[in-house]
Amino acid sequence: MMPSLFIAHGAPSLALEDNAYTEFLQGLAGQLSKPKAIVLFSAHWESGTQLVSSVARHDTIYDFGGFQPELYQIKYPAQGHAETTKDVLHLFAKAGIEAKTDEIRGLDHGAWVVLRLLYPDADIPVVALSVNRYLSNEEQYKIGQALGALREQDVLVIGSGGTVHNLRRLNWESNGVDPWAMEFDDWLQENVSAWNTGALFAYDTIAPSAHAAVPTPEHFVPLLLAMGAGDRNRQASLLFRAYQYGNLSLSCWKFD
Repeated sequence: MMPSLFIAHGAPSLALEDNAYTEFLQGLAGQLSKPKAIVLFSAHWESGTQLVSSVARHDTIYDFGGFQPELYQIKYPAQGHAETTKDVLHLFAKAGIEAKTDEIRGLDHGAWVVLRLLYPDADIPVVALSVNRYLSNEEQYKIGQALGALREQDVLVIGSGGTVHNLRRLNWESNGVDPWAMEFDDWLQENVSAWNTGALFAYDTIAPSAHAAVPTPEHFVPLLLAMGAGDRNRQASLLFRAYQYGNLSLSCWKFD
């Protein structure tokens, strides 16, 4: 059975960087069985209704500005996968989750930056999914849970976001870690490892420094989605954790 993964996508410039995190991601695919397809929730695709991509081949979206010119030359032309799109829609319908297909949108940087590090040849078909920041944390988890059966079909489920993601508090010159960011991630590590969903669903009111770490929830939601997909066995492993710019967390969780 494939695991589900939560992967922090960092800043768009991660696609050009050579550091411990990019090295880790470049080696991660080799630790997994080759998936038939990838289903990926991106924090940068938001919609009120759950959307599921249904394209033959994905365009590359540059949904950022002011970064290195080389970034805008990168292409990640992954194919879609009609069979997996159909399976996702069926599982959502079975769980009573309204979902629609999107036949236009390509892959934003929350998707292609991560995928390019994992599978640089773009040889694994991809189905992209939107997120809805306005649902409850329990509802987010249930969306992921609805897709857990895909793991038995050799489909890799990924949530791409960031556990500490506050652009207003970034320190671009910092080489250290802000204590409040580490405090939040320490709390998160303890509760994810224990699969304490009660605490996690209430993280925004009980976790230390929650409002600083998660000023808006769209980047946190993919963690709950990926975790929900791993609900059957409830085994969580923190594979990597580091920080950039004082508090931008770069972490990867695996749910077996």
